[in-house]
Amino acid sequence: MRTKIFRSIWLVLVSALLISYALIVGLLYNHFTDEQLAQLRNETKLVSQAVVLNGLDFFDKLGTTDFRITWITADGKVLYDNEADEQAMENHLEREEIRDALQNGYGESRRYSSTLLEQQLYTAQKLPDGTILRLSITQTTIWDLFLRFLLPLGAILVIEVILSFVLASSLSRRIVEPLNELNLDSPLENADHEAYTEILPLLRRLDDQHKQLAKDREELEKTSLIRQEFTANASHELKTPLHVISGYAELLESGMVPTEESRRLFAGKIRTESQRMSKLVEDIIDLSQLDGGGVGMTRESTDLYRIAVNAVESLESTAADAGVTLGVSGESAVIYGVPQVLYSIIYNLCSNAIHYSDRGDSALVTVRDFPDHALLTVSDNGIGIPEEDLDRIFERFYRVDKSHSKEVGGTGLGLSIVKHAAKVHDAEISVKSKLGKGSVFTVKFPKKQQTA
Repeated sequence: MRTKIFRSIWLVLVSALLISYALIVGLLYNHFTDEQLAQLRNETKLVSQAVVLNGLDFFDKLGTTDFRITWITADGKVLYDNEADEQAMENHLEREEIRDALQNGYGESRRYSSTLLEQQLYTAQKLPDGTILRLSITQTTIWDLFLRFLLPLGAILVIEVILSFVLASSLSRRIVEPLNELNLDSPLENADHEAYTEILPLLRRLDDQHKQLAKDREELEKTSLIRQEFTANASHELKTPLHVISGYAELLESGMVPTEESRRLFAGKIRTESQRMSKLVEDIIDLSQLDGGGVGMTRESTDLYRIAVNAVESLESTAADAGVTLGVSGESAVIYGVPQVLYSIIYNLCSNAIHYSDRGDSALVTVRDFPDHALLTVSDNGIGIPEEDLDRIFERFYRVDKSHSKEVGGTGLGLSIVKHAAKVHDAEISVKSKLGKGSVFTVKFPKKQQTA
């Protein structure tokens, strides 16, 4: 980076010097040209007066001059030229300065002389007798001027190039050094430093990125811990029914169960534990799909109230066995979502309410329809949830009352499935609970337009 900065600064300085040199030479060229032209005008006036007074005798006494003098008749014939043979010279009537002088009394021009092979300045003055007196002088070309000043200005230019090299090196070092000394671990610590004022937005962005990375790292660590706990819990939850099944099967196989009634009892235990294990596997699969955001699931306009009725009907026998009254109320509420996932939300919330209620308690599912959202509420007057556990009840395999959980069964994944299923629908879920008074779970579903 320092090399690029140095190269850029040095090239800019050198370019500026070269451009300055060219501009200076151009200004000097224009100045000298104006000076030569002004001098030529004055000389033309003086020589014109002398010729009017003395005629050709003036030229005989003239001697050497810095100017070329040409005397021309009104029809363009050359009468006299102090640097060429007037007899061999062509007619000058078509020359620009001659035409202007014949018409206006005075004319001047600037052109390349084919005779002398140089750039010339011309002035022409009309005399009282109608003839034209023309003076010319060789104009210094811009290249001549450039070469004339090349040595003195070139020496200055070399010195300035060397100085620019040193200056560019110093500037690039001064620019890069503060950047090299930046504390990238805590970017805003540099905010008060004068050298970093212009890159303060960059420092803020770096600080925001550090915070985001720290947050992401924390989330990754938390996710990793959850996965480890999930693996351990899933293994434990699967191992328990497998041990039971294996034990009962071994007893049956060895013939140690003498009566038909005992064999039926053991077979029933094996079936119950198999169903429990099957439900756990199904819940794990469902949770895995929901973790992926419900990709591949078919969404459609669905009546949330109708799904609630179906879920309650499916759990009627379970509620009756537990001595819990389960009901549904509310109104039709059409939302755009995945029917089986919505069913899973209601089913798991109701199942949870039944399992954690005592005999004689009740649970109620309520659906309400609003212009921009639908509201699902599952309430019960069961055992309730301690306040310190409210933040953790949606974690996988987390149980508030582990002893009670063993009595009622379940996989420990129900509320986790509810949480992820709600997330798939961008729904907000909240819970209120008091020990001994029951719990209220509320899910707010935003209404979305169906997308093609």
